Amino acid sequence: MLNYLSVMKKIFLVVLLLLAVRGASFADTVNVDHFMVKENPFAESEVAIVAVDTLDNIREDVSGLFSFTINGFQEEMRFEKGTAFYHHKLDKSSFFYVKHVNDNGTHAKLYYIYKQDGKLRPITVSWALLLGIPLALVLLGYLFKRFIAIILIVFCIFLFFNYQNGLSIATFFESIVNGLRGLF
Repeated sequence: MLNYLSVMKKIFLVVLLLLAVRGASFADTVNVDHFMVKENPFAESEVAIVAVDTLDNIREDVSGLFSFTINGFQEEMRFEKGTAFYHHKLDKSSFFYVKHVNDNGTHAKLYYIYKQDGKLRPITVSWALLLGIPLALVLLGYLFKRFIAIILIVFCIFLFFNYQNGLSIATFFESIVNGLRGLF
């Protein structure tokens, strides 16, 4: 009987030790829930994606490979101390749609990268602005029927500007839907 208790104590200790080692071996996973696009300070006409917290402070604990969709193309971005470099040159000002999917959901942002004198200036484009401009034009057309031709011309210019700078209709609507989804 004494030998049986001794064996049970040893088995119990081994199981506890295995559970402790198993719990310590799993590291916390790091998620990129917030990010921003900045000009790459080390390369001309390139941008960097920076993992940030809700206060836009760089999260230096983010390192490793993360999958992003940039302008419809799947990219594996290597983060080191919270920063990943997108090694594709931007020839002109254009829209830049960045999306990341992880366990916490889909995180997407639309930027307009303004290029002037070799410098890049990323400007965040709000989904409300994307939705507001066409709705405002429709409302103006409804209120001032005399100016419907001018409003249609302005609307066509708006669509042409978006298309010419790389914003497709699918990206336009996806950005609005992601913004609306973020409200709820």
